[in-house]
Amino acid sequence: MQELTFKIIARIKSDFREKFGIPRQSGLVQNLRSTIRFEPEFRNADALRGLEGFSHLWIMWIFSENIRSTWSPTVRPPRLGGNKRLGVFATRSSFRPNPVALSCVKIEQIHLDGPEGPEIVVSGADLMDGTPIVDIKPYLPYTDAHPEAIGGFADAVKQNKVHVKNSEALAKLSEEKRIALIEVLEQDPRPAYQNDPERVYGFPFAEFEVKFKVVGGELEIISIM
Repeated sequence: MQELTFKIIARIKSDFREKFGIPRQSGLVQNLRSTIRFEPEFRNADALRGLEGFSHLWIMWIFSENIRSTWSPTVRPPRLGGNKRLGVFATRSSFRPNPVALSCVKIEQIHLDGPEGPEIVVSGADLMDGTPIVDIKPYLPYTDAHPEAIGGFADAVKQNKVHVKNSEALAKLSEEKRIALIEVLEQDPRPAYQNDPERVYGFPFAEFEVKFKVVGGELEIISIM
């Protein structure tokens, strides 16, 4: 079998040090900021010439935490509660023959200078901190957007947001981080098959450790340490 080798051109700097809590798709949390930081070989401002004219990017990246030597033709999508198998190519599962992912993000800022420049600040990314990026391409609305498209099983199981109860613990975060965390929690990070109202869940966000539980349709923040 022919194999190809990709170069890592950049890595993402995000507030997620673990997989749990990361939005399930790009664009779901618009106020979530991340930074694309290029590897030394690709820190060349000329490579970004003209990018300032675009509003969004495609990021091609590697599921670096899910690399396996084998693959399965079927997977259990979390959106279906993990109880039904579908073809791997009919899902966006991270367990794939090649651990490649694609995310659409919004360009917020482009910094051409600085010790680690150039770098791109984006919003709406669904990548864990340090995730390797193998390519970026500008998003072209005239060809990349298809409002009439059908979303298969994902359309039938669109997830309802949970209500995040106000918590004094949120005051520990800056306004930007606070807004982003609330949007993350509204997506209900729990696996679809877990619905224990007494269970406390937790994940690291930025420099904090967030703990919460969900009772009915309300999410209660237990602590932010």
